[in-house]
Amino acid sequence: MTRLFLTIFLLSALILPAQNPLFIPDTLTGSNINLLLQNGTVQFFPGQITNTMGANGNLLGPTIILNRYQQVTMNVTNMLGEPSTLHWHGMHVAPENDGGPHVVIQNNTTWSPSFQVLDWASTPWYHPHLHMKTNEHVQKGIAGMIIVRDTFEAALSLPRRYGIDDFPLVVQTKAFDNNNQIVIESALDTTVLANGTTKAFLNAPAQFVRFRLLNGSSERYYNFGFEGNKPFQMIASDGGLLTAPVNLTRIMLAPGERAEIVIDLSLYSGQSFGLMSFAAEFPNGIYGAAQPGMGAGQQIPNYTANPLNGSNFKVLDINVVTPSTNPITFISNQLVAHNPWLAAQADTTRTLTFSPVNMGPTAIQGPFVINMMPFDMMMINYYIPFENTEIWTLVNQTPIAHPFHIHNVHFYILDINGVPPPPHLAGRKDVVHVPSGNGTVRFITKFEDFHNDVFPYMYHCHMLTHEDDGFMGQFIVQSPEIGIEERKSNGFQIYPNPSTGWINVKNEVSFGYLEYSLTDVFGKVVQEGTISRSQNRISLENLCSGLYFLRFESDSNVLKVHLTH
Repeated sequence: MTRLFLTIFLLSALILPAQNPLFIPDTLTGSNINLLLQNGTVQFFPGQITNTMGANGNLLGPTIILNRYQQVTMNVTNMLGEPSTLHWHGMHVAPENDGGPHVVIQNNTTWSPSFQVLDWASTPWYHPHLHMKTNEHVQKGIAGMIIVRDTFEAALSLPRRYGIDDFPLVVQTKAFDNNNQIVIESALDTTVLANGTTKAFLNAPAQFVRFRLLNGSSERYYNFGFEGNKPFQMIASDGGLLTAPVNLTRIMLAPGERAEIVIDLSLYSGQSFGLMSFAAEFPNGIYGAAQPGMGAGQQIPNYTANPLNGSNFKVLDINVVTPSTNPITFISNQLVAHNPWLAAQADTTRTLTFSPVNMGPTAIQGPFVINMMPFDMMMINYYIPFENTEIWTLVNQTPIAHPFHIHNVHFYILDINGVPPPPHLAGRKDVVHVPSGNGTVRFITKFEDFHNDVFPYMYHCHMLTHEDDGFMGQFIVQSPEIGIEERKSNGFQIYPNPSTGWINVKNEVSFGYLEYSLTDVFGKVVQEGTISRSQNRISLENLCSGLYFLRFESDSNVLKVHLTH
C-alpha cells in the first residue's frame, strides 16, 4: 500500500506545473546610477542554459528609483561585445541624454548623461534603442523599470513600499528553439515571463497592493485582469497619476505601455488566483487576438500555431497571505490635477499616416512606413519650433494595430476614432494604441524645456520588429533662434544636399570671410575652416557618409544647417 501511494504521489508531482517565486529586481538610488550592460545565462528550462543579456545581471535590470528635480548621472558601461544604446523611455530629457539610436555606446565604453529629473511621479523604463538591433537586445533581456517619486504622490494614501505592497511587473513573452535559445523573430512566443520568471507566483499581503504593469514584449498586447473578474483601480498611466482612481476589471496594454493598478487583497485573504491576460476578448486586428489582422487572408507565419493567441492565459499566480505591518487601508479618491492643452491652443497640426510597403495578403507582415517614408538615420522628418503646441493625427491604414511612441514629451489624447478617451486614458501618455483598419488617434502636446539643433528625438511604432524594419521617424526641436528657412530667405543656400563629396555655399549676404565648423551627430567637430564669397566650395571627401551639422559664423551672423553626406 505504501509503495502504491508513493508511485501515485510522484506521478502527480510530474504532472503538476512547477512554479517559481516572482523575481523582484534590486533597486538603485542616488545621484550616480551605474549600469553594466552584459551577457549572461539563465536556466529557463531543464537542459541547455539560455544565453541572455542584462543590466547588472544575467537578465533584465535593477529598478532605478529617482526623485523629481534631483540631479542624476547615468553611467552606462557596455560590455556586450557589440554596440548598443540605452533609452530612458518616458522620461523628459534633452535629446543628447535620451539614448536614441544616434547615441551609440561602443563596446567597452561608458556613456554618462547627466540631467535633472523633471517627470511627475510615474513608472518610466529603460531599454536599448540601437537601430535594427532594438528587438534583439530587448528580447535577449535588457530592460528595467524606473520609479519617479514626487511630493504630490508622497502625500497621498497609496501603497509605495517596494517589494512589500508595491510590485514591479515586467511582462514579456519569448520564443525558444530546441536548444533553449531565444528566437529573436518568431510568432511562437509561447513562454510567458513575469520579471523574467516562468510560471511565476507571488505571496502578496492581504491589504491594498500596487502593481506597476509594464508591457515589455516585442509585439504582444495584453488584456490584464484578475481571475473571477475581481475589480481593481487604475491610478496611473504612462506619464503619471490620473486625476482620480478609475474602477476597472480589464486594462489593455500595448508594447511599451505602463499602468499602475491597486487591488484590495484584504477581500481575498487566504485565497489564490491569477493575474490574467484575457486575450480571448480582443477584437480582430490586434497582435494577441485570434485574428491579428483586419480583412480576409491577413496572416502572420506560425501565428495560429501559438496557443496564446485568442486565448486567456495566466501571467502570475497570487497567493494572498498575512498583511504586512502598517498596511495601507484605503487609497486617496483624488490624485493629481491635470491641465491639458486645449485644441484651440495648437500652433501646428501634423498628420502621420501608417501604411504597409507591400499590399495584399502579406501586408500585415510589414514592413510599415510613416507618410510613405521608411526611416532614414540621415533624414530629419520634422523641424519643430521650440515651445510649439501641436496636434498630431495618427491614421492607421494597415490591417494591424500599432502602439505609437514619441520621445521627449508626454501628450493628452484628444480622441480615438473620433471619440474622447475613456477616463483611464485621459492622463499623460507617451504610448498610444492606434486601431487597425483606418483607425485614427489625435493627441496634443507641447515641445518645451529642451531644444538642440544637432540631436534628434524619435517617434515610432513600439512593436520592436516594426521599429527595426523602418517604422520610425525623427524630429529636431529647434533652438529659439532664427530658423533655417529664414536664413535661406536672407540670401544663404547650401547645395547639393545630400552631397556627393562636396558642397557649394551660395552667399548673397554682404560680409567677408566666413568661418565654418562641421560636427557629427555626437557633437564632435570633424572639420573646420574659412570661406569667402569667391571661394565657396567645401570638400567633404575625407568624411564618411552620414548626417552632419554645418555651422557658419561671422561677426553678425550665425547659421546652422543640417547636411547629409
